[in-house]
Amino acid sequence: MTQSEDTAPLKVLVLGGTGDARALAARLVTDTRFSASVSLAGAVERPDAYPLPVRSGGFGGVEGLSGWIRDNAVGALVDATHPFATGISRNAAEAARATATPLVRLERPAWRAGPADRWQEVDDLDEAVAALPPGARPFLAIGRKEIARFASRSDLDCLMRMIDPPGEEERLPRGRLVLARPVRDADAEVALLSEHGATHVVAKNSGGPWGEAKLIAARRLGLPVILLRRPPALEVHSVPDVDGVLDWLESLSAR
Repeated sequence: MTQSEDTAPLKVLVLGGTGDARALAARLVTDTRFSASVSLAGAVERPDAYPLPVRSGGFGGVEGLSGWIRDNAVGALVDATHPFATGISRNAAEAARATATPLVRLERPAWRAGPADRWQEVDDLDEAVAALPPGARPFLAIGRKEIARFASRSDLDCLMRMIDPPGEEERLPRGRLVLARPVRDADAEVALLSEHGATHVVAKNSGGPWGEAKLIAARRLGLPVILLRRPPALEVHSVPDVDGVLDWLESLSAR
């Protein structure tokens, strides 16, 4: 679509770091009604490329984000961060209120167990650690920052996958470390779990297609899954997908 010559494009800030954010950026970059940029928290040293201008690093809390919104005349804020990135989402909601900036949350639907799934849902990582039986060989697909919680279980033999290598000070449980991004190929996940002799999969209920392959692999192998429930959703306007965000932005742009 084209932007009329007498109308400035709507400035959009996307809080990213997810496959949803990358898919949204790919749509926004060709739409002249919007002038969009992406902010990444800097949690990953080698983030995936985006087709939009990228700002990396934290804002310094609500005040910092509010100041950035004002200084850059942001007209719409899109929270497309991970469903478990509660601190960032909370800051976004407070900054949007403080600056009277329209906000939408891209909240992809949570995964739901099928008839062949063997899921045990837990509320936190302590419950996940306790749920593993003695001598288990779990695949820990929970993110680098939380893996240290399983180091207290010396009886476990863990398979751990992370994008960036752990720091020297980071404590890991006993087991095998794989440096790689999550894959969307269920066959590859079946091969990885089988090679390790995995007995369980531990994951967060992130939803979406990007991490689902490990759950499909667990289903095929008949493995139990220990799944962390999502934290309570914030009371902000939310949509389930990229199309919903674009519809919301279109309504703002038309005003």
